[in-house]
Amino acid sequence: MNADATPKTARPAGGKQVIWINVVTVISAAILIGAEVFGAAFAGSWAIANLFGFDETVRRVLDVAFLALGAYIMFRFIQFARTVEPFSR
Repeated sequence: MNADATPKTARPAGGKQVIWINVVTVISAAILIGAEVFGAAFAGSWAIANLFGFDETVRRVLDVAFLALGAYIMFRFIQFARTVEPFSR
């Protein structure tokens, strides 16, 4: 049996091999950092709304704005993480 034909070294139809350890690492880091980013976003919007005594509508607008900022931060984090830990060879 040829060692090059084993399932561990076989290439998918696209010609690239997925590096699963990098995929799992980036997903795990994204979960951890995402919890911190979105927690900080909601805490920040809550703190600012209470500090300035905003009404409920402005509180929700702040929630959405901080949530959008958190989503952008997570998007950029995953982009950067994929350059450091490539998903395929």
